[in-house]
Amino acid sequence: MNLQTAYYKTPLGTAKIVGDANGIQSITVLDEDIETSVEITDCLKDCATQLEEYFSGKRTHFDLKLNPQGTDFQKKVWAELQNIPFNKTRTYLEQSKALGDVKAIRAVASANGKNPIWIIIPCHRVIGSDGSLTGYAGGIWRKKWLLAHENPVKQQSLF
Repeated sequence: MNLQTAYYKTPLGTAKIVGDANGIQSITVLDEDIETSVEITDCLKDCATQLEEYFSGKRTHFDLKLNPQGTDFQKKVWAELQNIPFNKTRTYLEQSKALGDVKAIRAVASANGKNPIWIIIPCHRVIGSDGSLTGYAGGIWRKKWLLAHENPVKQQSLF
């Protein structure tokens, strides 16, 4: 089956969605301004709709067939990323522990950085042990925006 491509404008740039009947292979955010595709094939339409719902605050969980391309280890890391709940974060160390190998922290961080499916596999929810917004392929400002979008109400400290 031929891979299909669609473009969808988001508040953070244009999302380039690539996939086919086997699932979404990649969603990348582009800095260039490309109009939303007029004709979106059925295999990508659901993805564009769910992204729209996410950005409008109506969706906290994605229900899409995914088909990311990578090594077995990368796929394991990306699958674990999907277990991080909406509006929660996890450190790289916690992510390594969840995968069963605390020593794999660098490999886990590397696999996070190669995540091909922007937002839906939520690598933006992984932060540094000190709470810092470390590396993000789409740019730190996008990571900050996504985390604020998912957790708009800031709780006041008790102390």
